Amino acid sequence: MGESASPGPSAGRVRVGISGWRYAGWRGDFYPSGLPQRAELAYVAERMDTVEINGSFYSLQRPSSYQSWHEQTPEDFVFAVKGGRFITHMKKLSGVEEPLATFFASGMLALGPKLGPLLWQLPPTLGFDAKRLAAFFELLPRTTLAAAELARGHHPRLEGRAWTTTDAERPLRHAVEVRHASFAVPDFPALLREYGVALVTADTAGKWPLLEDQTADFAYVRLHGAEELYVSGYTDEALDAWAAKLRGWTAGGRDAYVYFDNDVKVRAPYDAMALARRLGGGRGPESGG
Repeated sequence: MGESASPGPSAGRVRVGISGWRYAGWRGDFYPSGLPQRAELAYVAERMDTVEINGSFYSLQRPSSYQSWHEQTPEDFVFAVKGGRFITHMKKLSGVEEPLATFFASGMLALGPKLGPLLWQLPPTLGFDAKRLAAFFELLPRTTLAAAELARGHHPRLEGRAWTTTDAERPLRHAVEVRHASFAVPDFPALLREYGVALVTADTAGKWPLLEDQTADFAYVRLHGAEELYVSGYTDEALDAWAAKLRGWTAGGRDAYVYFDNDVKVRAPYDAMALARRLGGGRGPESGG
């Protein structure tokens, strides 16, 4: 008898969730009437296996917040953390050694094994500049130990509220979302592959580039709305199409993180659960899992 063919690589894990979870308009709709605000994250975590923290984009969060979020979620839950806009939008990635240290000292390492990828969203005013990007990528810590070491160089204003240790060494993943047409060139994904940084595939209702190059060992997808930015939901056909893309991107073992940001009309959580069901994931009563 001939030898049996060796099995191919298994598919990676796809996690599907939402960007942020504190939305007043969701109360009485996705969140049941009367559910305390402090219970909203746990309610999400009963139905999804990941969330993107976007408050970290607007201001430095506190270690106590990250600790609380860790405690409110199951062991297999993962948080993506959005990089601070001071780094991406104000400093535009240049001269950010201390701001990066301060950002990593703000408490995210308290998430422990629940710390997932770091998202760096660039402003629409920032075009493709290979040297600027490469210099930034060189600064990014690739492990939690490196992040803890970097964090010790934080700004003095964090004295007394900094978190500069990690419970274990784990790899850190980074993803970049761009919003300028000049990034739609072959040199950009080539640079990302060189540094192992994922290119975010962002559906922005046609407003900004939709780029689908896979440049790292994980995929990162942000779904902001199909027809109207942050507002419109996704049809069954659209969700089927995204599910098919994700199956293709993860077929060789690549993981994927998907976050819905179409929150204005409370579409994000329902679309996230519907996509997770198509991919064999999801949890809780609405997921059938």
